[in-house]
Amino acid sequence: MNFSGRTKVCALIGNPVEHSLSPSIQNAAFQHLNLDYVYAAFTVRREHLENAISGVRSLGLHGLNVTMPHKINVSQYLDQLDETARNIGSVNTILNKNGRLIGYTTDGIGALNALRYSRVNPSAKKIVILGAGGASRAVSFNLAREAKDLVILNRTVERAENLANDLSSHLGTSANVRAGRLSDDVLKKELKDAEIFINATSVGMHPKETETPVNPSFIHPSTVVFDLVYDPLETRLLKEARKIGAKTIIGLVMLVHQGAASFEIWTGRKAPVEVMMEVAMEKMKEKTI
Repeated sequence: MNFSGRTKVCALIGNPVEHSLSPSIQNAAFQHLNLDYVYAAFTVRREHLENAISGVRSLGLHGLNVTMPHKINVSQYLDQLDETARNIGSVNTILNKNGRLIGYTTDGIGALNALRYSRVNPSAKKIVILGAGGASRAVSFNLAREAKDLVILNRTVERAENLANDLSSHLGTSANVRAGRLSDDVLKKELKDAEIFINATSVGMHPKETETPVNPSFIHPSTVVFDLVYDPLETRLLKEARKIGAKTIIGLVMLVHQGAASFEIWTGRKAPVEVMMEVAMEKMKEKTI
């Protein structure tokens, strides 16, 4: 691919970023559509975030993805936030539009599109989500518009209650949104009739692959189990759910779809999701060899 002074530069900022799949995924998408774009990744420490955003303005970078630990703090350096990013209080995508930096979040729509891509319709379903952190917040804001019942469980129940209250006040959703303490008794009760179960915690993530957030005996074969953790490719939670016959969705599907949503914000073109998925799967399999 040839680069020139007209090439639009997009990048990921965060710490760490060395093992991110995003450069491979986004550059494959740009090349597939023959777009004059390139994507890189930059390590940015907390104390350098303001300078990094000033650099985006000075250098005329076209767009950014933002990962931990900057998703919340970056908003103060932007000119505008879209409604979803403002409600969630988190930004993972930035568009430089004629010098104005506009913040978006694509994590929630990434999860919603991952469900639809996997032929799972969340409309009018009972959905149980574990966790009340940033990932859960982004996913909940999108799924609350679709679900019949949305149950948010967290070890610190106050965080789950705060999230449920925010959903009700910002969205005025018709879904029955409830919060509860994450315990075996509550999990067992709520999973009896859950149609979709989402792990939005880091439990089971590399290097603690042997951990799982739920006793496998609580999972029913009729429940769709979606783990937002994508490393390892198949978590212990998903392996155990698959063994009992439940439909499972790997976290990599969400990663690709949130990346696809970012791609569309930057380019105005429909993302080549299958190309992006193929590259992501290849890169994850290389890690396990």
